[in-house]
Amino acid sequence: MDKGPTLQRLFSTFPDGWPGHGLLLLRAGAAASLIYFGIADMAGSAEESLNVALRIVAVGGGLLLLLGLWTPIAGIAVAIDQLWIAFSPHVSQPYDLWLHIMLAVLAAAVAMLGPGAWSVDARLFGRKRFELNGRNRRP
Repeated sequence: MDKGPTLQRLFSTFPDGWPGHGLLLLRAGAAASLIYFGIADMAGSAEESLNVALRIVAVGGGLLLLLGLWTPIAGIAVAIDQLWIAFSPHVSQPYDLWLHIMLAVLAAAVAMLGPGAWSVDARLFGRKRFELNGRNRRP
């Protein structure tokens, strides 16, 4: 029994198989780094509210990326946040600068590629099958 053609949204992809596993690894690696460095840097910079806010965005965005929830929005927000941190005057070593740039690139890549099949976004907004039979014809 033919179910008809499948339709896929254009704004995000939900691949499964090896590409889906790759996106899961990319999301998990970026999210683990964001959460770790966000918490570690927050402990050292509790005196400045802007630094704490930037770290909270990093940790919150990392959690959203880990779950695969609102992936394009979270990825863009984290990329902007990490670039802001990288080019702020509080970055003292070149190592820190390149670390935050790398995290921004990873977050932007996840935002552009989509969350993959193993994500909350895929469960909420993933591929759906529509039945197209002749009922929508005009009289």
